[in-house]
Amino acid sequence: MEEQQAYSSVSDGGITVKECESMIQTSLQTPLVTFLRERLEKAGCPVGHNFIRAVNCEESVTGPAGGYIPGQGIVVCANNTSTQDEVNQTLIHELIHAYDDCRAANLNWANCAHHACSEIRAGHLSGDCHYKRELLRGHMKIRGHEQECIRRRVMASMAMNPNCSKEAAKDAMEVVWDTCYNDTEPFDTAP
Repeated sequence: MEEQQAYSSVSDGGITVKECESMIQTSLQTPLVTFLRERLEKAGCPVGHNFIRAVNCEESVTGPAGGYIPGQGIVVCANNTSTQDEVNQTLIHELIHAYDDCRAANLNWANCAHHACSEIRAGHLSGDCHYKRELLRGHMKIRGHEQECIRRRVMASMAMNPNCSKEAAKDAMEVVWDTCYNDTEPFDTAP
């Protein structure tokens, strides 16, 4: 989830916006992205052609790869992205936030528990914390790596929420953990 972000037309690393737009088009054909877009449509939240945009991000609110902006859509930060896999993962993660926003009429991103729940779900259901990804990040833990990774990433994202102190974010995450970790909608089970 992302509050607001500044954009620039100048790339300072990563790939160009045009390259990123091409990668987004490739991502839109992948099974998980297709599935999530279909579920958003079925939930009454159509994904228009401008819902997902490639931009150069001047500052990041929830992470360098991109974010979901309620009421606006998903941005992928071209200047902070370099591979097709990063674009795929960003879209899957952010589409889960969009799905949560769509299905919960009263989701309030300023509410620490609501934000934590969507981050837990996105971390768990997107594959962000797959063992291989964790190894590439330098996290070598064999057991319990997925939940530890999700907790670490939830806290990093929530640190960017001005409404949640570190303590409030941690408390909210712990309170909603079991319910949100076990909520696999729109999937039958976690992919």
